[in-house]
Amino acid sequence: MHAFPLLLNTNRFPLNLSHFNSSANFASKMASSMVLPSISLKNPVNCGVSQSFKSSSLLGFRRISQLNVEKSRVSMSVAVGQTVVDDALFKDYKPSTAFLFPGQGAQAVGMGAEAQKVSAAAELYKKANNILGFDLLDVCINGPKEKLDSTVLSQPAIYVTSLAAVEVLRARDGGQQIIDSVDVTCGLSLGEYTALAFAGAFSFEDGLKLVKLRGEAMQDAADAAKSAMVSIIGLDSAKVQLLCDAANEEVDEANKVQIANFLCTGNYAVSGGLKGIEAVEAKAKSFKARMTVRLAVAGAFHTSFMDPAVSRLEAALASTEIRIPRIPVISNVDAEPHADPDTIKKILARQVTSPVQWETTVKTLLTRGLKKSYELGPGKVIAGIVKRMDKGAEIENIGA
Repeated sequence: MHAFPLLLNTNRFPLNLSHFNSSANFASKMASSMVLPSISLKNPVNCGVSQSFKSSSLLGFRRISQLNVEKSRVSMSVAVGQTVVDDALFKDYKPSTAFLFPGQGAQAVGMGAEAQKVSAAAELYKKANNILGFDLLDVCINGPKEKLDSTVLSQPAIYVTSLAAVEVLRARDGGQQIIDSVDVTCGLSLGEYTALAFAGAFSFEDGLKLVKLRGEAMQDAADAAKSAMVSIIGLDSAKVQLLCDAANEEVDEANKVQIANFLCTGNYAVSGGLKGIEAVEAKAKSFKARMTVRLAVAGAFHTSFMDPAVSRLEAALASTEIRIPRIPVISNVDAEPHADPDTIKKILARQVTSPVQWETTVKTLLTRGLKKSYELGPGKVIAGIVKRMDKGAEIENIGA
C-alpha cells in the first residue's frame, strides 16, 4: 500500500504496447502442435506509445520461454473460443532484474517536472488529463500538498508519474536495454496497478481509469467510518501483533485493529478504528516500540473498513480487458505471480481489504536470486525497505 516518510532515514512506456500482442503470440505458439480451427485472440489497442519499444516486441514470449512453460500450460478452448490459462504459469520464476513501483504516500509536490524533459513521458500527463478531466501535472508540480495528498488525487498522480519514470529511463543511454532486461515486477499496493500496466496486463488508459475509481472508492469507504493507520517502528511482526491484541481488548468490534502493511522488520503499519489506533499508540512504548507515526491517509486501508470499495472495483474490473502479463507480476495479497486474467481481477478487488505482503515479496525476490532492482516513480521508500532487508542489495531510483 503506502510508502512511508518514516523510512526516509532508513512507446512511451512498455506499454507501447506492441508487445501486449505477446499474450497472443505465446498462446498460438504453444498451441501450434494441436489441430485447431483458426482462433483470433483480441489484440490490445495500441496506446499511441512510441515505436522505440518495438525492438522488444517478442520480449514477453522470451520471458515465458525462460520459465520453461513451453509445455501445454496454455490450452485453447475451441468450444468457447477463449484462451484458458494456467494461473501458475509464472510460479517457478527466477528473477534477475526487477522494476518496483511505489504506493500512496510517495507523492511529493514537484514530482513530474523531470518527466517534462522527455516527450514520451510528458505525453502521459496529457493523456491523463483527458481521462481525469483536470490538469494532473499542475497538481503534481504545484500542489498544494493537501490537495496532492488526497487519496483521489495521489493515486492517479503516482501511477502516471511512475510510468513516466519508465520513459525517463528509456530516454537515457542504455535505458532501453535495462527495460528489456526486466523479468519481474511488483508494486506497493497502488503500485501493483503500475506494475501490471508495465507488464502489459492492461493499457495505460485502462489502468488509470481503474486507479481513479480505486482512489474514489477508498476515499468514500474511509468517509463512512472513523478509522486511521499508524506505523509501528522498532518491533518485529510478532510483537506488533501482540500490541494489536492488547489494543483490541479495550475497544469494541467497530474499532478493532490489525496489521495492514507488512513492510519489513521494524516497520509495520496498523489499520483500524480510530479508538483502536489511539489504544495502539498509547500502548506502543510499553511493548518497546521505538516510535509510532500516524499516517496521513484517509482511513484504515487494507482492512474490512474498505469493504464498500470492493463491489465498485469488481464492477470496474469486470468491464476492463486484462491480458496475461508478459512477465511475472507479484501480488500484494499472497506474494505470488498470477497469469490468469480472471484471477488477477479477483486479486485486485481483494487487495484493498487484504494486508500487504511486501516483506514476503521482497524476501522471495532476494532469495530467488534477484541481482538488480529499480524503484521507478516518486520517493525512495521502497529502496529504503529493500536496503533494510539486505544492505548489499543493488537498487537504483529513477524519478520523474
